[in-house]
Amino acid sequence: NLVVQRLRAPYSMFAKSQMGIVYTPIEIVDFINQSVSDVLKKEFNISIADKNVHILDPFTGTGTFITRLMQSGLIPKSELKEKFENELHANEIVPLAYYVASMNIEAVYHELLPSSEYKPNNVVVWTDTFADHVKEDFFKTTLAENNARLAELNKKDIRVIIGNPPYSAGQESQNDDNQNEHYEQLDRRLAETYVERSNSTLKGKLYDSYIRAYRWASDRIGDKGVIGFVTNAGWLENSSSDGMRKCMAEEFSSIYIYNLRGNHRNITAKQAQIEGGQLFGQGCQSAVCIVILVKNPTHQQHGKIYYSAIEDRKTTSEKLEIIRQRGSCLNLPYIEIKPNSHGDWLNQRDNSFHRFMRMDGKKTTETSIFNNFSLGVITSRDPWTYGSDRQKIFQKMQNSIDFYNNQVEMASVKGEEFEPNLDPRNMKWDRPQKRGLGKGKKVQNATIVNIYDSLYRPFTPQYLYFDRFWNNCVYQMPKLFPTNKSKNLLICVSGIGAKDFACLMSTKVPCYDYLEKTQCFPRYLFEEKEQTVDLFSEITTPHKRKDGISLAALRHFQEAYPNSKITVDDLFYYIYGILHSKDYRKRYANNLMKELPRIPRVKTFEQFKTFSDAGKRLAYLHVNFESVPMYEGVKIVKNVEMPSYYVTQMKWGKIPGKKGNDAKDKTRLIYNEDIAIENIPLEAQEYVLNKKSALDWVVERACVKKDKDSGIVNDFNDYGKGIGNTHYPLELFLRVLTVSLETVKIVKNLPTLEIHSLDL
Repeated sequence: NLVVQRLRAPYSMFAKSQMGIVYTPIEIVDFINQSVSDVLKKEFNISIADKNVHILDPFTGTGTFITRLMQSGLIPKSELKEKFENELHANEIVPLAYYVASMNIEAVYHELLPSSEYKPNNVVVWTDTFADHVKEDFFKTTLAENNARLAELNKKDIRVIIGNPPYSAGQESQNDDNQNEHYEQLDRRLAETYVERSNSTLKGKLYDSYIRAYRWASDRIGDKGVIGFVTNAGWLENSSSDGMRKCMAEEFSSIYIYNLRGNHRNITAKQAQIEGGQLFGQGCQSAVCIVILVKNPTHQQHGKIYYSAIEDRKTTSEKLEIIRQRGSCLNLPYIEIKPNSHGDWLNQRDNSFHRFMRMDGKKTTETSIFNNFSLGVITSRDPWTYGSDRQKIFQKMQNSIDFYNNQVEMASVKGEEFEPNLDPRNMKWDRPQKRGLGKGKKVQNATIVNIYDSLYRPFTPQYLYFDRFWNNCVYQMPKLFPTNKSKNLLICVSGIGAKDFACLMSTKVPCYDYLEKTQCFPRYLFEEKEQTVDLFSEITTPHKRKDGISLAALRHFQEAYPNSKITVDDLFYYIYGILHSKDYRKRYANNLMKELPRIPRVKTFEQFKTFSDAGKRLAYLHVNFESVPMYEGVKIVKNVEMPSYYVTQMKWGKIPGKKGNDAKDKTRLIYNEDIAIENIPLEAQEYVLNKKSALDWVVERACVKKDKDSGIVNDFNDYGKGIGNTHYPLELFLRVLTVSLETVKIVKNLPTLEIHSLDL
C-alpha cells in the first residue's frame, strides 16, 4: 500500500548527483505516453497495445512512465497480461531505484489485474543503458537471472522509447572527484555524428548525458519507431548542438517539439517572468521541452519539424494544467520549421551577415580582420588567483604552492597508497595539479611578476595571479599581455551562445566571465624575439609589438573609400563603434548569438568616420572609467559628520509596496550605514552589459565576499587602500555613473546602419 500511495504522488522522484535526474510531473508523463500512442496510430496505423510493439523506458527511475502507461487505459486490460510479461521493458542503474521501480510496476499491475498469479516481473533490468552492449562481460553481476533478461532485451526489436533522460555536462570542480562516465561505443557514435557535423568549437557539451540519450535512442529503434522524451531544451538553439540538429533532421521523418520554457539561468528577472514557472522545481534552472521523434521509412521526406511553445508568463501549475488539457502532441498549435544551412531551427540567422568580413580567423580559410584573438582567462580557482590586494594574492598562491609541493613529496614517499588531500580550504585542485602530482612535478615559489592588472567583471578591477600552471586556460592571452607591464587595447565581446550581445574595451587581462564567454580582439600582438642588449643603456627588448589587425582587412575597408587614408587605429575604433550600433545588434541578433561578429562597411566615408570617432570616444570612457570625472548631479547624504567610506555591500533603495526587482529604487543608493546617494538619473540604467546595468555591476561587486568552499575573503576596499584612496568604491560608482550616461548619449547619436554596395 505504501508503494502504491507513493506511485500516486504528483511526481516521480529520482535524484542522483552524477546524472542530475530530477522530478517528472505526472502531467508530462501522461502527455508523452498519449503522444506516442497517437503518433503510432497516425504514422503506422498500429496501437501501442498491439503485439510485437516493444516499449522501453531506458532511465526508469521509480518506474513512473511504465506504471502510468498501464494505468492510462492505452493498453486494454484484456491485453495487459501479454504486454506486461513480454513487451514492457525498463532499465535502471541505481540499485535502490531499481527495486522501487520493480515494486511499483508490480503493484500497479496487480491492482489492475488482481486475480493474476504473482511472479517476479520481467520488466525492469538492472543495468547501465549507455554501456557497450556488445561486450560479453557487460555489466556483470551475481544476478544471473537479471543478466539473462538483459541479454534477451538487447535482442528485442524496440519500437517505442519513452522517458526522462539524465543530464550531466560534467563535474563542477576537480575537488568533487565526480567525473562523467565514458562510453566507448556510444561516444564514438556521438563523435562521428553530432560532433562531426557541428561547426562549434565548444563541443564538450555534446557529451552531456541527455544528448547521449538522444544518440543512443536514435540508434536503438533502428529505422522504424517512436521516441518520446522530456529533456533540457538548450539543444534546440544553442550553437554547440548545430550538428545534433542537422543529424536529427536527417534521421527522423517527423519531429514534434513542445517547448515548455522555464529558463531561469543567466537571464534578467523580466525575462524569467516571460519564461514562466519551472516544471522541475529548483532542481532545474533550464528550459524544458517534450520531444516526439518519428522514424517512418515509408516517408519520402525527412526532417518535418513541428514546433509549439507554451504561452508567456504561465506559472508552474498553469503549465501543468495546459499540458493536461492538451493531452497529446497532436493537439498542439504548431508552426513548421524549415532548418537553414547552419542547422538553425529557432532564431535563424540573417545570411547577409556572411557577406561581411569576420573578426576572427580560426578554423577557416576566410580573410579575417584580426590576426589573432583570445578567450578571457579561466582560472578554475578564482578565490585563490583573483583579489583586491596584491600581497594577499601572493600569499594565497604561495600557500597553494607549499601545499601542492608537500603533496608531491608525500606521494613520492607513499607511492600507490597515497591519496591526495582534496580539502578545498588547502588548495583548489584542477587538471594541471593532478597531472603534475602524477608526474612528481614540483613548482617554483610564487613571484610578484605573475600578478597582473585584471578586469574580473564589467568595471570591476582586480589583480590576477597569471600563470599557466595555476590558471586552467590562458588561451592566447600571453601574446596579448606577455608581461605585467605590457600595454594593449582589447575589444572584448560576448562569445558564441551568449543570449545578449555585449561589447566592452579593456586595457587589462579580462576574465572569461568579464562578459559572457568573453572573446578578446587586440590592437597589438607581441612576439618573442632574440634579446638584444644596448651596449650603452643595457636595456633588453624581449618582445616585439605588431598590429593585431591584418593588412588585408585594412585594404578591404580602404577599398570602399578610395583616397580616404584610413589607418589601423581608425579601423579599430570603427569596429568598436559598429559593435555599439543598436541597428547592428538588432538586425543581426540571431547571428551574434551563434557566431562571432562580422563587420560591414558602411555606405559612405562620412559614416565610417562618425562610427570611428564614436568608437574612440566610447573606448576612452570605458578604459578610463577609474579616472573620468565623478558625476556631480547627485546628492550625497551623510548621516554622520565623519562618515566611514568602508563598504560591505551597496544596496539600492526600496519602493514601498513593491516586491522583488520592482521594489528597487535605482534613483537612490545605500552605500553604507553612513552614506546614501540620491537623485541618480534612471537613464544610467540603459547602459547594460551581461543583462545588468554598469551600475548594477558596481553595486554587486564592490563588496566584501567570502568564498564558501575555501573560506577566502575578498575585500574590495583593499583595492582602494592599495592605490591610496579609501574613498575608491564610492568614487567608482560616481565615475561609472558618468560613463553610463555618456555611453547612452553617444550610442543614441550613432547614425542608422547603411551597408556599402560592396557588401550588399
